[in-house]
Amino acid sequence: MAAISQITRRRLEIQGFVGVEERTLAETAPWLRLAFALCTVLAAAGTVLASPMLLWTLVPVAALAAAFPVHPFDLLYNYGLRYLTGTGPLPKRGAPSRFACGVGAVWLIAMGWAFQSGAIVTGYVLGGMLTFVGLLVSTIDICIPSLIYRTMFGFPPKTGSDKA
Repeated sequence: MAAISQITRRRLEIQGFVGVEERTLAETAPWLRLAFALCTVLAAAGTVLASPMLLWTLVPVAALAAAFPVHPFDLLYNYGLRYLTGTGPLPKRGAPSRFACGVGAVWLIAMGWAFQSGAIVTGYVLGGMLTFVGLLVSTIDICIPSLIYRTMFGFPPKTGSDKA
């Protein structure tokens, strides 16, 4: 059985993956990053290209991810990749993760507006910030919007050996 570090588990609990079995989380944790990685790559491309159209295209994806417990890009894994990897389906995303996607949708709207209205520097600054935040969650599971959500609405109790 694969193991998951207490640090990774805690970071995923902060994102809303609370009460997920250890085995399930260990098996799917790397794949939980896929949706955020795809969004980050597309948002970074939209930033580099200063393309409002690419950013506008990503807004409904982020909005759907905010509205439902399954990110649209999770479907790529759940209905395709997992059969190639021999792993189980992804657990549903909790409120902190969906909040993060809502923040992302608003951020993408601001970026698209900035590039479309000629505020290119603002678009690049917003895009750089979003890319940085996206890189954190898609590489080391640190989700700043989820941390903001948890600061406002409470953190889950610590589990296992990470109890202080």
